[in-house]
Amino acid sequence: MGHLLSKEASSLSRGRRCRRGRRVPPPRRRSCFLRGPCMLCFIVHSASPPAPEQPLPAGDPLLPPLPYAALATAEQRAAHRVLCLLPAAWEPRGRCQRLLLSGLLPSPVRGLLGPATPPGEVACEMLCKRKGAGLSACPPCKQPRCAASAATEPEAVACQCPAEAQLCALPAADGCAAGGGGAPARGAAGESGGGGQPGSPPPPAPGGEERGGEAGCEEPLEHPGDCCREPLPPPAPNINQLPPSILLKILSNLSLNERCLSASLVCKYWRDLCLDFQFWKQLDLSSRQQVTDELLEKLASRSQNITEINISDCRNVSDTGVCILAIKCPGLLRYTAYRCKQLSDTSIIAVASQCPLLQKVHVGNQDRLTDESLKQLGSKCRELKDIHFGQCYKISDEGMIIIAKGCLKLQRIYMQENKLVTDQSVKAFAEHCPELQYVGFMGCSVTSKGVIHLTNLRNLSSLDLRHITELDNETVMEVVKRCKNLNSLNLCLNWIIDDSCVEVIAREGRNLKELYLVSCKITDYALVAIGRYSKTIETVDVGWCKEITDHGATQIAQSSKSLRYLGLMRCDQVNEATVEQLVQQYPHITFSTVLQDCKRTLERAYQMGWTPNVSTAS
Repeated sequence: MGHLLSKEASSLSRGRRCRRGRRVPPPRRRSCFLRGPCMLCFIVHSASPPAPEQPLPAGDPLLPPLPYAALATAEQRAAHRVLCLLPAAWEPRGRCQRLLLSGLLPSPVRGLLGPATPPGEVACEMLCKRKGAGLSACPPCKQPRCAASAATEPEAVACQCPAEAQLCALPAADGCAAGGGGAPARGAAGESGGGGQPGSPPPPAPGGEERGGEAGCEEPLEHPGDCCREPLPPPAPNINQLPPSILLKILSNLSLNERCLSASLVCKYWRDLCLDFQFWKQLDLSSRQQVTDELLEKLASRSQNITEINISDCRNVSDTGVCILAIKCPGLLRYTAYRCKQLSDTSIIAVASQCPLLQKVHVGNQDRLTDESLKQLGSKCRELKDIHFGQCYKISDEGMIIIAKGCLKLQRIYMQENKLVTDQSVKAFAEHCPELQYVGFMGCSVTSKGVIHLTNLRNLSSLDLRHITELDNETVMEVVKRCKNLNSLNLCLNWIIDDSCVEVIAREGRNLKELYLVSCKITDYALVAIGRYSKTIETVDVGWCKEITDHGATQIAQSSKSLRYLGLMRCDQVNEATVEQLVQQYPHITFSTVLQDCKRTLERAYQMGWTPNVSTAS
């Protein structure tokens, strides 16, 4: 089509002659009559409906246009090609109308493009898309779908932009223009994606109902199947649509195993969430034999903000791995390594020297630890608040005293079976650590002379004096009287504790809630005194006390208003029938015996879905 409208159409045949052996002349610059190499890049604007000068052969306006093969002359075929163009291919009027007046276009095309510009109207300059020029910026023009109404109400379809004139109706491809009805008009700006939404059609023109033959002159849909397509259902809600902060909060409720072995395998997004740094600040690697020095190094390199780590029962971790962890994680606050017998003082010294903000050290049951590691902790970790050195048999008073003097913020200390720890250590902690709240010296070489110093601790809330062989009743009563905030007292395995001591404890322990008297020298009188004098004690354990009978268990259950747990394990003089009656009468109290504990265990198993495997033979 371009060569039909070019300035010199004969240049095509002239170029084909210069083939072989001849110097090919430079190709002439072919361009359409609109200064561009594109075909028909224009839109003709007119305020009136198209009035062809030379109409096409007459035919039924309701019938479709003649096929291309039926067009006899070249001019008719050229007109057919022009009419088949989309409305978006037309550009604002201008030079095209001057060319129209000059007679360069074939007559069928001129007849379908409408009349020329009136003499009094100034033509706007034609713009070519291929040349990179565009229309002036303005909001998209909303055009009606029916040209008949557009012709009746021109003011409803005119563009409101001051720099652009009113648009004319374009010929449609269905042949309605030949039947007298105007073709649909659409602005070029609307086709190029400016508005995106069609305007509301204007009210029908007068007499529109009488024109029954023009009812089918609407522009066909670009996608005819859209009118019959059902709307898509709304997308199903997805948990990944939640903000990442909420998903991280949800995943924080999972354990390390659940995050690493389940949640991280759902999708890549969840895997990235499970790798968030907040999940790797507190690592519980206890009882994992896969944990080695190499793994600790990788974890420390990936997340250098680890604040808490637990490597209890990790037998494949050596001092080297702990040293690397301490070097790369200087912000470590809590370090736990129970039963890591392969570790020595080197690991504790590295943690103490590289992590000055350390607050908690639990390294129970490490045989190779000595006072050297405690000296480093006492001199470099001033923020230490919680220590546990139970069953570290080489630790003595020398290291404990240095910790007591260096770590003045201590709140919890627990020692177990440390035979080298004596009353001197207890005295040092009582004098230098006034913030102590929990003190435990189970099985240590401590006597009443050292325990009496604990009366200086006004904040003491929990005291564990199990298996202190040289502990007398007077010392215990004095501690209970002077430590007003005491709420838990453990006197198990002390054969010297008798009924008189328990009566004083019940009278003076105003805030006492837990009292453990397993294997002590007490009778029913102690239980009666607790039920009569104490209004705060909730837990009482008198297991393995051979002198306890049905009378004592019944009296404390009847008289105590605060009791919630009564331990009667291996109290052989307490009948199980009596316990069953007490369970029925006092359902708010948990009675602990061998039979009762077995029943509760079975009930929990049934609730979790366990069923007994009953064989056919039985």
